[in-house]
Amino acid sequence: MAVVDSRIVGQSRSTKIFYACVRAVVVGICRSYLRLRVSGVENVPSSGAFVFAPTHRSTIDIPVASAATRRRMRFMGKDTIWKYKPIGKIMTGLGAFPVTRGSADLEALKRCIAVLQSGEPLVMFPEGTRHYGPEVQPLFDGAAYVALKTGVPIVPAGIAGTEDVMSSGSKAIRFKKCRMVIGKPIAAEVPGGGRASREQIAELTIKLRHELQLLLDEANRLINS
Repeated sequence: MAVVDSRIVGQSRSTKIFYACVRAVVVGICRSYLRLRVSGVENVPSSGAFVFAPTHRSTIDIPVASAATRRRMRFMGKDTIWKYKPIGKIMTGLGAFPVTRGSADLEALKRCIAVLQSGEPLVMFPEGTRHYGPEVQPLFDGAAYVALKTGVPIVPAGIAGTEDVMSSGSKAIRFKKCRMVIGKPIAAEVPGGGRASREQIAELTIKLRHELQLLLDEANRLINS
């Protein structure tokens, strides 16, 4: 595995404090103005690494996802952000780590694996880009791959309402209510500790999509109830 730098693994005491303060503000805004309510927080592991895999309908899903746990969760960001050192430091403090746009997917996955092996949770949107509507789209297998590679569970979540808050291409934010429903962790272990086969990765991806659909349906039901 390629050597990874401090922007990808590890966090100092000051970084933890910075993240906690910013998260408190962001989540407070989401709860106050977007009337965000979260169900299933008891399903989020209190220690150890895991892949947090929410549905994806809006850019707002990123701050909403942070409401799942007070622990710092990591996510990928375009490496060009780190060209500006002050912004890069802020992004690193907020849990982001650089990935080169247009680079091989394998390199990005290696960096995700490094984060998980450091013991930190990682946010991955398995649908890839943002989608619309109540149906979970076919998933990329990256979340299943890194989970099986590292032996950490996948925690699925359905996020509803963010599509109405900020649609793709829009810079305006509308104050609509949001709901996030977090499901039980899905175990991702290869029997005997061997290497995951393509069939095992595909099977876990199918299972994840099924769970995400149930959770998104429940989140939409709560929005409309």
